[in-house]
Amino acid sequence: MSKLLKSVWLSLREGALVWTPFLLITALLLALAYWVLKPAPPKRVVLATGTEQGAYEAFGKQYAQVLARYGITVELRPSQGSVANLQALMDPDNPVEIAFVQGGSAPAEMVASADDPMAAHDSPLISLGSLFYEPVWLFYREDAVRRSAGALGPRTPQAPAVINSLDAMNGWTVNVGTEGSGVTPIVMQLLAANRIAPESMKMLRLAPTPGVMELLEGRADAMFFVSAPESPLVRMLLQTPGIRLFDFAQAEAYSRRFPYLSHVTLPRGIVELGADIPSQDYRLVAPTATLLARRDLHPALIQLFMQAATQLHSPPTWFSRTGEFPSARNNEFPVAAEAQKYLRDGPPFLQRYLPFWAANLVDRMWVVLAAIIAVMLPLSRVIPPLYEFRIRSRVFRWYGQLRAIEERIGQRDADRTALLAELDDVEHRVERISVPLSYADELYALRQHIDMVRARIKLGAGAQA
Repeated sequence: MSKLLKSVWLSLREGALVWTPFLLITALLLALAYWVLKPAPPKRVVLATGTEQGAYEAFGKQYAQVLARYGITVELRPSQGSVANLQALMDPDNPVEIAFVQGGSAPAEMVASADDPMAAHDSPLISLGSLFYEPVWLFYREDAVRRSAGALGPRTPQAPAVINSLDAMNGWTVNVGTEGSGVTPIVMQLLAANRIAPESMKMLRLAPTPGVMELLEGRADAMFFVSAPESPLVRMLLQTPGIRLFDFAQAEAYSRRFPYLSHVTLPRGIVELGADIPSQDYRLVAPTATLLARRDLHPALIQLFMQAATQLHSPPTWFSRTGEFPSARNNEFPVAAEAQKYLRDGPPFLQRYLPFWAANLVDRMWVVLAAIIAVMLPLSRVIPPLYEFRIRSRVFRWYGQLRAIEERIGQRDADRTALLAELDDVEHRVERISVPLSYADELYALRQHIDMVRARIKLGAGAQA
C-alpha cells in the first residue's frame, strides 16, 4: 500500500474512532425518542361501518382503498348502525378503533359533556369532523295513502296519494330501523315532537335492505332510514313507481328544535335530469355523519383519515357544495387537535415533497430532533480537537524518548555508542509512522529534532576524543 493510501486510510480510521461514540450517543437518543413517541402509525386499523348496501359500507371500502396506498390495512367491521358503532367504540375490549356515527345517536349526557371544555378533555371519544349530510328519508306507498283516504270516506279516483304530516301514518306498518341503528332514536324524537304515540302504528325493526323488500312487496306501508344519497337503496326508491318521498314542510322548524339536524333540499331533477326525477324540490332534515375515534388513535392515522375524507367528501353532492366537508361544524364530540390542524392548515408542508413515512417522521419528531441537535451540537465541537490530538500524539509521544536521550548526553558515564544506537532505533520507528498529509510538517520536524540530537551526541564524542 502506497504512503498516500496509508495516509488516507489513517485519516478515515482515526475519524471513525473519534466520531463513533458521538454517533452512537445520537443514535441511542433518536431510538429512545422513537420508542417513546412512536411516530410511525400501526399498519392495521379497524373501522366500523354499517349495514349491507348502506352508505357507510360504501364509504368504508373507499377509505380502505385510499389508506392502502400508504401501507395501512383498514379492516371493515359491518354493524347494525350508529348506535352499535358508538357502543363498540366505548367498549375497551372491542377491536373497533374508528367508526362512522350519525348525528343524534349519542346519549344526551355524552353530548352535553362534549360542550364542557373540562369534560371534553376527558372524553374517551374524539371526532375527526363531520363528513356529509345524512337525510332522514321517509318513503311510503301511494296505495297506503289511498287506502287511508278510503277508510275516512268514499273512495274516489281523485284520492290524494301524498301525505303532508307524520300523523297521517296512524295505523300504518312502518319500518323504523334495527336496534343499534341511528334511525330509531331520530324517528322517536320526530314522533314525540309531533305528539304521536308510537303505539298508533305497527313498527317493524328491519335493516334497510329487508325493509325495502317489505315496502316494495306491500307488507310495509312506509319506512324510515337515514343515509347519504350514495346508498343504492335511496337511488332505487326515488325511481320506483308507486313509492313517494315525504316532504318535510317543517324542516326548518325541526332544525331549530334539534341542533344536530340541518335543513337540506333535494333539488328537482338531481337524480335524472332527462326524466325529471324527482319532479319537485323536497325539503328534508339531515343529521351529519361523523368519524368518531378513540382518543388514543395514532395522530398519523387521524391525518391519513382526514386526507381520505377530503378526497372523498369535498366534491359536491346532492346536498353540499364543493369544499363544504369535512368540517368542524355540527360535531357532538370534541374535534381532535390533529383534525383541527388539518382543517385549518391542510396537509403538512413536507408531504408535498417527501413520502408520507418520511414527512410523518419529521413532523412527529421535529421537536425532539431540535432538542437532540441543541444538545449534540456543542458536544460535536470536541470532535475536531480530539481528532487532532489523536493524530499529533502519534508524533509527540516520541519526544519523550528523544528528551530522555538528550538529557543523558551530558552525563559522565554516558555511553555515546549506546545513545546513538538508541537514537537510531527511535528514528527507525519514526520512519514507519503514517500521518495525514495535513500533519506531515510535524513528522518532518520530529525527524529534524532527531538529527539535532544525533549531532549533539557526535559533537560530544568528538570533544572527548
